[in-house]
Amino acid sequence: MANDQGHTTGTQVPEQAGHGDVFPPFDTHNFAPQLIWLAITFGALYVLMSKIALPRMAGILDARKEKIAADLHHASTLQTQATEASRSYEQVLSDSKSRAQNLTQDTHSKLNAENDAKRRALEAELAAKLATAEKQIAAIRAQAMENVDSIARDAAGAIVSKLSGHAPDANSVAEAVNIARQA
Repeated sequence: MANDQGHTTGTQVPEQAGHGDVFPPFDTHNFAPQLIWLAITFGALYVLMSKIALPRMAGILDARKEKIAADLHHASTLQTQATEASRSYEQVLSDSKSRAQNLTQDTHSKLNAENDAKRRALEAELAAKLATAEKQIAAIRAQAMENVDSIARDAAGAIVSKLSGHAPDANSVAEAVNIARQA
């Protein structure tokens, strides 16, 4: 169904002209301009990469490499300092322990010496008091023995006078008490 303007209506697909033509990129007439544009594009990318992108990347990589090397050097320095500080700490700790042990031994020795001196003074004082007490005991014993002798003489004289009815001689009673005491 064709209308007056030459258009058809309906469901038919119009014939496509150019089915026989080649795909444009594969058309041999277009090879030369395509190769020129390929060379221009490749050259532009090469210049961009070699002059801008790659130097920046190389600079970034060099900066990272230098930063890593500096950080490793700094870490090594800090590790050396830490090792030296640890050795110093261990030395100070060892010296402190040694001084504390020496101080403890000195204090212990001083206290033992003081205690020994106090003990000796106390022993001397007690020995003096003991000697004084022994003298007093000996004096009291001697006095008691004198009293015992006198009581024994009085008792012997009283017994003899009670039994015999007359008083014995004081010298003979004393002599009898002495003989009895020595026996």
